[in-house]
Amino acid sequence: MNIVLISGSMDPGSHSRLLVRAAEKALQALGVETRLIDLRDYPLPLCDGGAAYEDPRVEELSDLIKNADAVLAGVAVYNFGANAAVKNLLELTGSAWENQVVGFLCAAGGQSSYMSVMSFANSLMLDFRCLILPRFIYATGDDFRGDAIANPEIQERIEQLARDAKRFAAFHESTKAQPAHAA
Repeated sequence: MNIVLISGSMDPGSHSRLLVRAAEKALQALGVETRLIDLRDYPLPLCDGGAAYEDPRVEELSDLIKNADAVLAGVAVYNFGANAAVKNLLELTGSAWENQVVGFLCAAGGQSSYMSVMSFANSLMLDFRCLILPRFIYATGDDFRGDAIANPEIQERIEQLARDAKRFAAFHESTKAQPAHAA
């Protein structure tokens, strides 16, 4: 099993990146092969509806997402929504997300943006028929101390998300292998 983790924040001190790293460790402890995509390492062009799709980094990321058994996206929440870099990634790699299992690890400044990832999730569900994990991580600045997760409940939820991602990905893969029934 291969789960791709996306760290979507451009901030060097990103809390969402800490969440993604913790999820990576939890998945590896479960015996899951992981691949971390830190968008800081992939300077992507802005989606322009044309030439941007031909960028070799876009093609590489599309392949990684398409071939993953599941994707966990770490997003920073700005202005009551997922950060622009993650949205740009989705716009550039669109069809690679089709029928993918997707989960979220969100870091925000306060409690008021709890539902902020839903517009992103809705796009994935409606446009690309993704299976969205019902449990997602939502952490605020109070859940961190320096460069560490300080809230044990957040760490516990990350471990549960890792178990869910593995379980849903395995189930999703098993349903793909089943033959279609004749009508």
